[in-house]
Amino acid sequence: MYRNFGLFIAGAWRQPEASAPVLSPVTEKALGDAPMATLAETQAALDAAATALKPLREMGGFARADALHKAADAMIARTDEAARMISLETGKPLVQAGREWSLACDQFRWFAEEARRIYGRVIDSRVPGGRFEVTREPVGIVGAFTAWNFPAALPARKLAPALAAGCPVVLRPSSQTPGVAMVMVDCLRAAGLPSGAVNLVVGSTAATYAPIMADARVRKVSLTGSTRVGQQMIRDAADTVKKVSMELGGNAPLIVYDDADLTLALDLTVATKFANCGQVCVTPDRIFVHESLHDAFVAGFVERAERIKVGDGLDPATGMGPLINEGRLKEIDAIVQDALRAGAKLATGGARATEHNEGHFYQPTVLSEVTDSMKVFAEENFGPIAAITRFATEDEVLARANACTMGLSAYAFTRSADRARRTVATLKAGMVGINSFALAASEAPFGGTNFSGMGREGGIEGIEDYLDTKLAQIVF
Repeated sequence: MYRNFGLFIAGAWRQPEASAPVLSPVTEKALGDAPMATLAETQAALDAAATALKPLREMGGFARADALHKAADAMIARTDEAARMISLETGKPLVQAGREWSLACDQFRWFAEEARRIYGRVIDSRVPGGRFEVTREPVGIVGAFTAWNFPAALPARKLAPALAAGCPVVLRPSSQTPGVAMVMVDCLRAAGLPSGAVNLVVGSTAATYAPIMADARVRKVSLTGSTRVGQQMIRDAADTVKKVSMELGGNAPLIVYDDADLTLALDLTVATKFANCGQVCVTPDRIFVHESLHDAFVAGFVERAERIKVGDGLDPATGMGPLINEGRLKEIDAIVQDALRAGAKLATGGARATEHNEGHFYQPTVLSEVTDSMKVFAEENFGPIAAITRFATEDEVLARANACTMGLSAYAFTRSADRARRTVATLKAGMVGINSFALAASEAPFGGTNFSGMGREGGIEGIEDYLDTKLAQIVF
């Protein structure tokens, strides 16, 4: 499955010295042997990126835009291949996999156009005959680290803006889902970028992460991962004063007010909560429902959850695939059992999906009567668990929703425009959805606050972290 690829260094695929099996979350069997980079191979990728600094910058924004459009064209032509790869590696339904690949393609389209719009400005000077010129320049080599839950969207969010800005990249995708990143890089291979502009390494922390972080030529690192890993990266980046941007964990609140459209809230929340088996950083983890709607909401949630077919993502009838590995399966079950011991009520699910003899399948689970102190509520569960509690007043629920160190996303359902505005203004989150969960788009800035990270991906803001600002005073 990975034989046509390998490591991508200096504009060419390279067969690695070592490899390791990638296991299917559906069958628990090996999909193939993925490359595992050595320290020397990662060093070669960094050296290749260094050689690309000057030619990539000298291409200019318009030529880089043309190259990114070519890459997007190649990606669109390989949609079926990529969607299947995503489904095989993550287990997510093929429809969701195809949608993710389309979002990745769109990142390259968006940032191709942003490459043409890296603006500076001229400022009047107090010095006679002088003027200030403000220009934007690529920050330098970028180290990009991505997680397994969105193996196409996450690399695209880093590759596209970095290349648009003129920054060579060393990409290190998750070793659990490396295949789709390889397909993406192969599309970039033929796009007309200088050799070394894009490099891909997969492997252990010691062989990949450590040399990238230690290399002073790497001027920026971008991470999508856990808060724990992000904290360590910030510490490691300090040694060489690298720019950092990161999208970390979430523990999103969802508020269903008493004036909400109950059917809309249920339909959208159930579909969102169980997408990718709940392994989504912006999924609603803490569901607050007004006491007047609580019982009807729980009943409607259960009815919809029990209709979801759990199975292999390649099966068109599947609505929810497996968790990524055995460790996640055990952790999710432990979180559910902990909540039940603490007094939560099991409305449906709460166990491994017994109709499957293999794979990491867990039932869509709904818990009610959850309290704020329970682990399922206090921490990101990252699985197919809908944890529901009740509230009485607006002030109460907003205070409870904000009682969290995370600040990635937050949501509410209401028919009141005034209440919607108050909620948006009060919630502590980088992104807020009102009557919608559709926050991820190439034209919109994606990211969080507090322990959920820093920087933004997407929108006109998405290219900023890949650029330095230079001021020149010019007097004639």
